[in-house]
Amino acid sequence: MLSVTGLRETGSTVNVLPYPLGLQPGFVWEQQPTHVHLTGSLARLPARGVIVSGQVASFPPVELAFAWTQATEVPVLLGQVNFFMEFDGCFFHSQAAFEVKPKGKANRG
Repeated sequence: MLSVTGLRETGSTVNVLPYPLGLQPGFVWEQQPTHVHLTGSLARLPARGVIVSGQVASFPPVELAFAWTQATEVPVLLGQVNFFMEFDGCFFHSQAAFEVKPKGKANRG
């Protein structure tokens, strides 16, 4: 099992996995057939689509799709596809806090 810290990035369309972290579970770049086109500062680098089983905090594991980029100096980014499709997030600006819960289980009200 690999433990990493990621950044919740509501402005990111996709989850992004840096190249060195993709090697740790055994992904082989040349064996990943799905090409992903990134934008912004990562647009110049190729990326491949990979699926991992990920666990956030003590919640049950979920399948997370990542754009595995050849970038080495980028953090793990958790974006709209598919982190925010699997988890609900709520900002509490006055408390400088962010709450994450599995989809459909966030406090509303």
